[in-house]
Amino acid sequence: MEYTTEMRNRLKRIEGQVRGVLRMMEQEAHCKDVVAQLSAVRSAVDRAIAVIVSSNLERCIREELQKGDEEGAKKVVKEAIQLLVKSR
Repeated sequence: MEYTTEMRNRLKRIEGQVRGVLRMMEQEAHCKDVVAQLSAVRSAVDRAIAVIVSSNLERCIREELQKGDEEGAKKVVKEAIQLLVKSR
């Protein structure tokens, strides 16, 4: 699996968001604000997972179809769906 610059940048932004939440906690920000930021982090992580799984899915399907293996492509799709379900 090739992890692209886009994927890495998404995770770096998430890392920055988490650092921001920690700063908020150190500054004793209101609980509601901290939870709102944590929710934003969770959404960002969900999007990162979707980007990584979809990119991998596309690559794997192309490989299976180039080999002429439609059943292999179907298996790859099922595995990708399972990954997404487990990530929730």
